Amino acid sequence: MPDDRPWADQQTEVCEECGFVPLDHDAADLPDAIRGLGRRYRMPLTRFLAGEDPSTIVRARPASDRWSALEYACHVRDVLAVFNGRVLLMVAEDQPSLGWWDHEAAAEDEGYNAQDPIEVADALDRNARTFAETLEAVPTAGWSREGVRRAGELFTILGAGRFVLHEGHHHLLDVGRSLRAARGR
Repeated sequence: MPDDRPWADQQTEVCEECGFVPLDHDAADLPDAIRGLGRRYRMPLTRFLAGEDPSTIVRARPASDRWSALEYACHVRDVLAVFNGRVLLMVAEDQPSLGWWDHEAAAEDEGYNAQDPIEVADALDRNARTFAETLEAVPTAGWSREGVRRAGELFTILGAGRFVLHEGHHHLLDVGRSLRAARGR
């Protein structure tokens, strides 16, 4: 079932929970900021693998309605890939339909919590680099190109980049919360 939250607002509005300010990021800095997500996720995904059972740390859910650190990382990995495809579509077509991606179903169907943390970290890094390269290839005049999701919800290419960076930034907080809960802190 589609999520009814106004996701397009995250292109411009400050996130009250994590403090991310989308308008602080422009076309010039987005690729490097996106690229940095791979490095930022690697450490929390792999730091507990030596000496501790990762299933009790990276796979632990802090609550039944919250994902584990590994599930959040898988989600960000996939957001990078989904939005890479969407940006490529927005470059190639005029106001394409971006469709719906059910991220909750993806977590379940793809067994996020059973995946290997090192492979997830590697894939997240690859997807971040690929998306950064896609953004670097957007022509200067192309950043305002739009795609449409649901009933008229517009994303620009610049807004899509900001949205993805916010997802990566925001979910690092969730990763930290999940890890702290798993470690009893």
